[in-house]
Amino acid sequence: MLPKPTDNVLPIEGSPRGTGRHIGAILMDEGKLTASDAEQVLKRQRELGWRFGEAAIELNLITDTDLRQALAKQYEFPYLVSGPEGVGRELVAAWDPFHPVVEELRSVRTQLLIRWYNPAAGRRTLAIASPCAREGRSFVAANLAVVFSQLGQRTLLIDADFRAPRQQSIFNVPDRFGLSSVLSGRADLGAAVPVAGLAGLAVLPAGPVPPNPLELLSRGSFPALLARAAQDYDFILIDTPPATEYADAQSVAFRAGDALLVSRKDHTRMAETEHAVRELSDASARIVGTLMNAY
Repeated sequence: MLPKPTDNVLPIEGSPRGTGRHIGAILMDEGKLTASDAEQVLKRQRELGWRFGEAAIELNLITDTDLRQALAKQYEFPYLVSGPEGVGRELVAAWDPFHPVVEELRSVRTQLLIRWYNPAAGRRTLAIASPCAREGRSFVAANLAVVFSQLGQRTLLIDADFRAPRQQSIFNVPDRFGLSSVLSGRADLGAAVPVAGLAGLAVLPAGPVPPNPLELLSRGSFPALLARAAQDYDFILIDTPPATEYADAQSVAFRAGDALLVSRKDHTRMAETEHAVRELSDASARIVGTLMNAY
C-alpha cells in the first residue's frame, strides 16, 4: 500500500451535493414503502426520537441495503446495475460502493490526492502498471476511476493495453472506436464514452487492436491526446500492459510522468516487482506508490 502520510493533509474543496429530498420520499418512489408504511414510520420516529431510516428498519419495513441505496440517491452517490446489461462484476466501486474493498480504494485515493495530485504542477495523469498479467491492474484502474469520479471531479480512464484490453468489458461500453483510433488519426477525444449513472466519468477504450502497439503509443499523437485531455478532465488514469512483458508500459508511463505499481498477493514475485520498478524508472516515470492487491 502507499506509505502513511507524514505531511499535512490538503483540503479538498467542495461539499456533498444532496438532492434535498427526504429519505421517506425516496423510499416511496423506489417502491420500498407505501404511504401507510411511511405514516407508521413517522409515528415510530416521533416515539423513539430516531432518524426516519432507523425507525423504518426497526419496524422491519426496509433493510439496511434499502436505506443505503436511498442515502446514495439523497447524496447523489448512485449505484449501477451489475450483470449482462450493466457493468462487470469487477466494477465493485460502482455497484457495491460500501464494500470493504471499496473503502480500501478510497484510502488509496486519499493517499494519491495527498502525495501525487498537483494540477498546478501538471500532475493529473497517472499510469496504472503491474509487473505481469493477472495481477488486478485493470481492476484497480477501473475502480480507482470510479472513486475519483465520486468526488464530483471530471475523470477519464484510458485503456492503453493493446495486448489484452479489458476496460470495454468491465464498463460494458462499445469499443468500435478508441485509443487506437485516436492515435491513428481516425477519431478524437470525443471517442471517450461517458459512463451512464456516474457523472463526470468517461472511458476511452483501447479500440480495435492494432498490429503495431508500441509504435502507435510512441507517436506524437499520444502526448497531444494527453495534453488535450488535461484541459477537459481533472483526473486521467491509464491502464497499461504488463511492465515486464512489453515496453508499452514504459512508453505510457513516460508520457504520463507518474505511475502507480500494482502487485498481487501470493502471485507477484519480488524479482518481478523490482524488474518493473527499474523499467519504469528508466523511462523517467515517478513511481508514486505501490499497491498490494489481495482481492
